[in-house]
Amino acid sequence: MLKRVFVAPDPGRVRLRFASRAVLGIALAVAVCGLAGHSLVAAITGGLAALLALFTVTDATVRGQALTTALLPVAGFPVLALAAGLHDFPVARDVAFLAVMGAGVYARRWGSRGHSLGVFAFMTFFAAQFLHTVPGQLPELYAAVALSLCASSAVRFGVWCYERRLPPAVVPAPPGGAGLARTTTRQAFQAVAGGALALSLGQALSGERWYWAVGATWWVFVNTASSGETLVRGFRRVLGTVIGIALGLVVAVPLHAAPLPSAAVVAASIFGIFYTAAVSYTWMMLAVTLMAGVLYGLLGVLDPALLALRVAETGVGALGAALAVLLVLPVTTHATTNAWIQRALRCVHACTAEAAARLAGSETADPAPRIAELEHLLGRVRLSLAPLVHPLSPLRARKERAGQVLALLDDCAREVRGLASIAADPEASHDDRLAAACWRVEAAVEAVTTPDTAHGPATHEVVLPLGSTAEPALAHLHGLEKALAELAVPLRSATRTPLIGA
Repeated sequence: MLKRVFVAPDPGRVRLRFASRAVLGIALAVAVCGLAGHSLVAAITGGLAALLALFTVTDATVRGQALTTALLPVAGFPVLALAAGLHDFPVARDVAFLAVMGAGVYARRWGSRGHSLGVFAFMTFFAAQFLHTVPGQLPELYAAVALSLCASSAVRFGVWCYERRLPPAVVPAPPGGAGLARTTTRQAFQAVAGGALALSLGQALSGERWYWAVGATWWVFVNTASSGETLVRGFRRVLGTVIGIALGLVVAVPLHAAPLPSAAVVAASIFGIFYTAAVSYTWMMLAVTLMAGVLYGLLGVLDPALLALRVAETGVGALGAALAVLLVLPVTTHATTNAWIQRALRCVHACTAEAAARLAGSETADPAPRIAELEHLLGRVRLSLAPLVHPLSPLRARKERAGQVLALLDDCAREVRGLASIAADPEASHDDRLAAACWRVEAAVEAVTTPDTAHGPATHEVVLPLGSTAEPALAHLHGLEKALAELAVPLRSATRTPLIGA
């Protein structure tokens, strides 16, 4: 697991920059709150707002990111007022919390902006429980959030806007549908049901920290699109929390709320959250748990019993999510997986077409944005197949097929990246064989994405004359064609026996 985090590919050091910028942006936000004379509670609220803005806002363009960031207070301030106003009315507060939870999940149907606003709204309500917010604190908290968003935005869009030098990455929305066939609709009902169970059991465990259970249920649902994904995410959340608690006993408790060491550990935790998020949910949760422990230390309430309670509440939240996805309008994992695989393969074809057009002399063709989109889609495929390739999966044959699919998709991505890098070379010349090879790739994609195809695509050996300027491009195209042909076998088997199951 450790190797996976630190050896995972980081093209362009995007994850490193993502994490480093987050530390800088959040540190500036908290510093601004301190200079403005805000209380520790307000500074923590502002820091959380900055973290959420930097973490969840993932629009495809910088302008879109700026607009979504500007809309965060529109979603968060009314929810904060609602949570503060219901502080002394437990039943109404619980109903409102579940309503915000369901609305936050449902908002994912509007893509990355809906997702960002939904997360911010939920976490604003959560933070109000964490900090015991009352109406008299609202003006200070509003000011802290506004200052923090301005500070983090100054870093994101001014000091360190590396996105302006990168192709926009398209963040794919979950597979669609209508009514209860839509994944986000079904998951909204699931989230409310799971949250209600977590809330009830969480309050039985603790009348003060029950919201941890609801938060655990919420974050298990975030960025998942099927029952299998949610179950695996719940397991990883509990595992990351347990490891984080153990680390907290060694690191957070001995600090005794000393300001400078605590600030250093929080900064390291923030870096860990952002750096590991794309490759390991377990490690991300470890960092989140350690940061929460240090913050509780600064608030003067940290002790080993509190850390143990957090493990129990997290387990309750994961249980609520698991029962909800299995019993309430379950989302078929097999259908979701196939949808992501087909989108990834269509993107492979689009990348190939753009690269071929560039090699043919087109000045407008650019495969780079498609490559970025493909990386996101492959991430979704890996997440969707995670239940099957999990070490504890008992389905050996399907586990092997899923592993083949992932390996061959990675081969496709590697060949497409190589082709795109060659196309970017201004001296690369067009060859008629490139067009023919691209047509065969298109046919291969069509074959593996069409269920009624009786046979997989056939490969054609390409004879590459020595010294040909098209030789490297043709080699990548042939490798891509070969990977697609091999991919047809496990995918065709999955049409007869579902890869994951219902």
